[in-house]
Amino acid sequence: MIKGLIIETPPLDAYEQMAADETLCETLPAQHILRFYNWKGSGVTFGYSQRHAAVLAAVSAGASATRQSGSGGKAPPAMVRRPTGGGIVIHETDLTFSFIFPGPGVYFEPGKTYNRLHKSINSAYESAGVNFSLLDEKTKNYAVNDPVLDCFLKPVNMDILYNGKKVLGGALRKFGDRMLYQASFQAGDARGNAGFHRNIILKALGGEFGLTWHTNGADSETLEKIRILARSKYAGAAWNERI
Repeated sequence: MIKGLIIETPPLDAYEQMAADETLCETLPAQHILRFYNWKGSGVTFGYSQRHAAVLAAVSAGASATRQSGSGGKAPPAMVRRPTGGGIVIHETDLTFSFIFPGPGVYFEPGKTYNRLHKSINSAYESAGVNFSLLDEKTKNYAVNDPVLDCFLKPVNMDILYNGKKVLGGALRKFGDRMLYQASFQAGDARGNAGFHRNIILKALGGEFGLTWHTNGADSETLEKIRILARSKYAGAAWNERI
């Protein structure tokens, strides 16, 4: 068996969450790293190739609709561009996690990677008696100029569904010879029953990659790198408004 490392981090905001994943890709304390996000407040993330103006317009329209419905009053969530692809994801009640694993070679095939990851997760849920399904059909990718406010309203191929509704989606980015997978699980009990869902993810990825899990907290040096990168890159206009 191979060592898989679960990294525990303190509550982080949206900028720090992105910085944490990039920092772990760079420092690489293990070849296989799983991190369940510990959220400080809510957040909105959007894909690496999405146009900022279109995303901002979609998020602003959604916030305006919320205010008109009488459920406003909250401060707007932090909004940040992910290093991975995909569409807009609202992080308020979801279980968010990232997985770093070896991805050698110059090229990679995202479809095959999603297939491997999501099939293993879906199978683990099936073994636990939860009947999810994989979307297996050709779908359009998220258009850079026409983002969906919540990408969970628009399933794409290999997303995990429950009764036709998307509950888990993920996005990928290759960092050298390692792969970063960022995922959001948005079933109704995603946080209320987080222990159960975390265990499913652990069993799925551990079994698929032949891992024995160990848990470490992020050390003070790593946390400082995360804070610096969050403010110098992920909270800045140069990153978020790059296109």
